[in-house]
Amino acid sequence: MPSQSPRLVDVLPGLALAVLVGLSARVVHNYLPTQLASALGEVIFAVLIGLIVGNIGPLPLTLAPGIRFSFQTVLRAAIVLLGAAFSFQQVLAIGGKAVGMIVILMSLALTAAHLLSRLAGVPGRLATLIGVGTAVCGNSAIVATAPVIRARDEEVSFAVATNTLFGTLAVLLYPVIGRLLHFGDAQFGTWVGTAVNDTSQVVAAGFAYSDAAGRLATAVKLTRNALMGLVIVGVGLAYARAGAATKAPGDGWARFQQSFPLFVIGFLAMALVNSLGGLRWLSGVIGHDVGSILRETSRAMILVALAGVGLSTRLQAMRRTGWKPFAIGFAVAALTSGASLLLIHFLGPASG
Repeated sequence: MPSQSPRLVDVLPGLALAVLVGLSARVVHNYLPTQLASALGEVIFAVLIGLIVGNIGPLPLTLAPGIRFSFQTVLRAAIVLLGAAFSFQQVLAIGGKAVGMIVILMSLALTAAHLLSRLAGVPGRLATLIGVGTAVCGNSAIVATAPVIRARDEEVSFAVATNTLFGTLAVLLYPVIGRLLHFGDAQFGTWVGTAVNDTSQVVAAGFAYSDAAGRLATAVKLTRNALMGLVIVGVGLAYARAGAATKAPGDGWARFQQSFPLFVIGFLAMALVNSLGGLRWLSGVIGHDVGSILRETSRAMILVALAGVGLSTRLQAMRRTGWKPFAIGFAVAALTSGASLLLIHFLGPASG
């Protein structure tokens, strides 16, 4: 029986185009003013440039295998390497109160996204991506969750755009609101760390307020990030259970693989190795910072993968989806922000 794996010669043209789009996105991002670059991550430019190139006219069919390879295989490998950026010690360092707040807000964001999607008639997978983007760590969580729930390309693009839009608004508005409400550094840092989407946006908003607020916001945000693997597994279990409920009983191993894809297991294993000091030990052996190399490699691969998502997304499909996902994204972001303020008021700010 012939192998279903694409041949290298078939993959190279489309993959090369995705790499070129990713490099273009990095160049554009590097020329932005520092504050704007902090608010707008590279991935949004990879998606946008990919959308433009992919929708100017029909792309040659010879590019399709490589583009598909970029947002499937390259993305999964990038997620495994992304585990090098996470450590379970981050969760312990920030304290139980902050972790409790984070878990409550994560649950609220995911639940609200799904309830609102049902009311608005928005696809559940798109709502899940918007929910995890708001709840966990922005675009990284979106791209890590997408293959687990088999999200379509336009759903990933829409979720990334929604996450970036409201995260950028947060960078601009949160420091102003914090000054108006006379927040202390700990209050503001906890608020930003628990409510703003992307890590770069948290850093930008936190340090725009003060150095102390920026340091605390970053610590709280990294704790959210460290919980990403558990959220992805939970989402995978929920989707596998929903699939099992709507189909005849099937192979339990197949359902297990859907809930715990190999790349998610790889991500958790990499995070565990990092938590146990394995990457630090290896860095000492070879004389280079292995963790930093893996993180930068993952970042570059995610850029290529998101370029592939943009290249394969049809704008007509996004137009059919309409404005409702943006409304859901706004509602979930506003609800999370308000709930964070209430928790800080009643429980007090984080102490990390």
